[in-house]
Amino acid sequence: MHKEITSINNSFIKEIVQLQSKSRVRKNTGRFVIEGKREVSLAIKGNYEVLQLLYCDEIYTDSNLDDFQTEIIKISKEVYQKIAQRDSTEGIIAIATSKNFSLTSLKLTSKNPLILVAEAPEKPGNIGALLRTADAAHVDAVLIANPKTDMFNPNIIRSSVGCVFTNQIATGTTTEIITYLKENNINIYCAALTASKSYEKVDYSEASAIVVGTEATGLSEEWLNNSTQNIIIPMQGQIDSLNVSVSAAILIFEAKRQRKFA
Repeated sequence: MHKEITSINNSFIKEIVQLQSKSRVRKNTGRFVIEGKREVSLAIKGNYEVLQLLYCDEIYTDSNLDDFQTEIIKISKEVYQKIAQRDSTEGIIAIATSKNFSLTSLKLTSKNPLILVAEAPEKPGNIGALLRTADAAHVDAVLIANPKTDMFNPNIIRSSVGCVFTNQIATGTTTEIITYLKENNINIYCAALTASKSYEKVDYSEASAIVVGTEATGLSEEWLNNSTQNIIIPMQGQIDSLNVSVSAAILIFEAKRQRKFA
């Protein structure tokens, strides 16, 4: 028999609402919310600690709940609708423990790692799309320089379709990440409009970091001053830039092509 919550005024339910909406609460408690069966499964596969699993039996129909080694809580449809931010999360929500995304926690096992770096991305949708690209290309790590939002923002989890749990991620300042890359002899290829080579003319077969900035301002001078080589995607239309996640996908998959998708 599972514990049951039927009131939206329950104190635990109020805590979940706070976790969904406030980065400060996620940071202070070290907890965050996961919605959806696929996302919960990917988090568990990624060795995240799930503290509680909530399900609405009017929506969630699987019978394998007891396979989850955690506290199981049955909730009413009214409660589910109060805490769920999406209609397509199959009636299942988890509370999990946050992970440390420090650079010191990175474990690069490849002799020639391929890393995606994004400086100061703001929109959760763009961050999610970058993580999906990184997962699809199976890069060795994703580094976020000067992050503007925490990686456990519900909109990042949603837009990444759970790829926040499948990638090795680290965050830090631009200076810290540049220092890390240089100490590990990783070439730095910055997407930039100036002093650049066309992206397909650069060799990414050795340890490489592909670095992208925001669409509005591009990369900071600190990145450009420390770049091994600036790279550019030739534009043949009337605009001079692509969405950051699209640019990253083009560059990362060119590197994967050169590496014969190994």
